[in-house]
Amino acid sequence: MKLLRPAGLRAAEAGDGREAIEKARSLRPDLIVMDLSMPVIDGWEATRRLKADPDTRRIPIVILTGCGLLDQSRAFEVGCDAYLLKPCSAQDLIGVVRMLLDATEDAATG
Repeated sequence: MKLLRPAGLRAAEAGDGREAIEKARSLRPDLIVMDLSMPVIDGWEATRRLKADPDTRRIPIVILTGCGLLDQSRAFEVGCDAYLLKPCSAQDLIGVVRMLLDATEDAATG
């Protein structure tokens, strides 16, 4: 994801929701940025499955979508940890990513 690279963050991309789930299980990323509109398995279902899986449930998920604020409460219901609307600035995305990564690190060491 191009928006994360200037901050020194590495990213792996998935072409659809099924691939996103598979990569999350195999790569065990520190954080997932999820789009809601994906083929095969949409971001709603991918997020729900990842949060239901004991191996991936602790990975923070940021929803980055153009769907609108009406879907925000549903996104939190399926388990996302943060919700950003497109278009968003790189600064906003990186700020949310860093906040969630810091919180995850604090929880692991605390």
